[in-house]
Amino acid sequence: MVVPTDSYEPDTLAGAGRLIGNRYRLDSKLGGGAMGTVWSGTDELLRRQVAVKEVKLPPGMPDEEAAELRERALREARAIAVLSHPNVVTLYDVAREDGEPFVVMELVPSQSLAAILSKHGALDDHQLAVIADGVAAGLEAAHRAGIVHRDVKPGNVLIGDDGRIKVSDFGISRNIAEHTLTSTGILLGTPAFIAPEVAAGQGVTAVADLWGLGATMFAAAEGRTPYDVSNDPLATVTEVVRGPVPVATRPGPIGDIIRGLMVKDPSQRMSLTEARRRIQRLLPEPGVRPFSMLLDPDAPTVKVRHQVSPPPAPKPAPAPDSAPLASNPGLPPFALKEPPPQPRRTSPLAVLALGVAAVVLFAAAMAGGFAATRVIAGKPVLPEAAKPEVEPAPSAVRLNLAEHRNVAKHTAAPSGGEFTIMAPSDPGWRLFISERNDFANSAVVSFVSPDGTTEIAVQRYGSFFGAGYEFSDYENELRKSGAGQDHAVTVESSSSDGSNRQRLAYTTVEKSKFSQLGPERRLSTAAELSRHGNDLWIVRVTAPGSQAPTGELDQIQGSLRTS
Repeated sequence: MVVPTDSYEPDTLAGAGRLIGNRYRLDSKLGGGAMGTVWSGTDELLRRQVAVKEVKLPPGMPDEEAAELRERALREARAIAVLSHPNVVTLYDVAREDGEPFVVMELVPSQSLAAILSKHGALDDHQLAVIADGVAAGLEAAHRAGIVHRDVKPGNVLIGDDGRIKVSDFGISRNIAEHTLTSTGILLGTPAFIAPEVAAGQGVTAVADLWGLGATMFAAAEGRTPYDVSNDPLATVTEVVRGPVPVATRPGPIGDIIRGLMVKDPSQRMSLTEARRRIQRLLPEPGVRPFSMLLDPDAPTVKVRHQVSPPPAPKPAPAPDSAPLASNPGLPPFALKEPPPQPRRTSPLAVLALGVAAVVLFAAAMAGGFAATRVIAGKPVLPEAAKPEVEPAPSAVRLNLAEHRNVAKHTAAPSGGEFTIMAPSDPGWRLFISERNDFANSAVVSFVSPDGTTEIAVQRYGSFFGAGYEFSDYENELRKSGAGQDHAVTVESSSSDGSNRQRLAYTTVEKSKFSQLGPERRLSTAAELSRHGNDLWIVRVTAPGSQAPTGELDQIQGSLRTS
């Protein structure tokens, strides 16, 4: 997020001095918007500057919408956590304070391409080449991780004070493994730069970002947006879908890649690799800074505030709930409040302006990401995080259930798999569908709670018994599944009522990859295995704690119906 200068409030002390997660000290407010407030801060453990995003909700928002917006606020952390690239801003940590999420990011002094274009107009070929190469490299890394940005535009391209190019605001990005757009059909993206197929409501793929890069380069080369119908978003979207592609007048490689990227047929767009290849000869020599004359030397800078007076009165520190994210993080280590408290009001801010970018990549977005990554990977739902000194025994939570119909079908065995089950109907539960290829192929339909602490899953092994397997084979595989990995499984109990049904209770211990990050995390699972024809069906509930969540399983175990 680029912080507009007209919202810069260096002397705001409402939260200055506050310690987040027993580690991050808020120094000064940089700006904010509808989704929250951005602070410059100090990591008191590593003594480095950071950007901290404090999530806020509009006052008076219904509980269901509030829960949805909290999930949207976490989208950026979920999307960016799997990325590590010089052209993508680094996510350091996810922390909580008073139950509210805070995302800690790299603090990058920079200005947006939109701000530079607004002040200086069209750029020269060497500057355009640097931007195209940096943005394309960042998008390549995102696409390799299965992430589609979906809102590539000049406002989301940052030019650092040192000349580095970074792609920002992955807040509406989406993992291509997820299968839903939005629950309400909301169009996500900026109309003037949105890909035609996305504007038309078709499926979103990585090639949508190719159009976005082309449209961004068009704006930077021509000094105007490719589409803008009387500043009317709906009319602009209509023109994107139905109107002709604007013609780039810039000659040479820059014009070639703009025309190659801005093709309405997604399958015909130039690849990012090809675009980078074509502009290599335009890149400046090492040490040359093509933007040095454009970056505003008078733009406000972020300074570490070593002392804040007076600091808030100290209060008992909660148990540390966060740990720095590992290379394969799970869900953020905090629970979303239900219902959320009434937040403080924030003022609307301008979208594009000059300033130091507190690069906290947030925007209104759909939920998903972390849970999908964890569930699809076959990993336990919760992340590695510090555990309270005294772990309370879990108690059964009464779930609001409704009949759910779906299909658990593996691509290797495309027939069958239809089922119905009583599944959670409370707001915020997310549905994920994945496949497993372990000792036998299976399909999994998972329901993940709003705070990510509980997973209810239906798993089907097609023709399991027809292949000669028995219940004991699954149990044996389960016992050794964590050997040598980052988690360990211990089967606590196993019981059977005959040849067609078996119940298991087991614990999974998430091992911290770095012992200094905190102790291990324990999850418990109650599962019921049943035979339906030659198929093995498993209904399981996983929750934090040391006791299997049999109460929740009891609520849904008898509702599974297959066909």
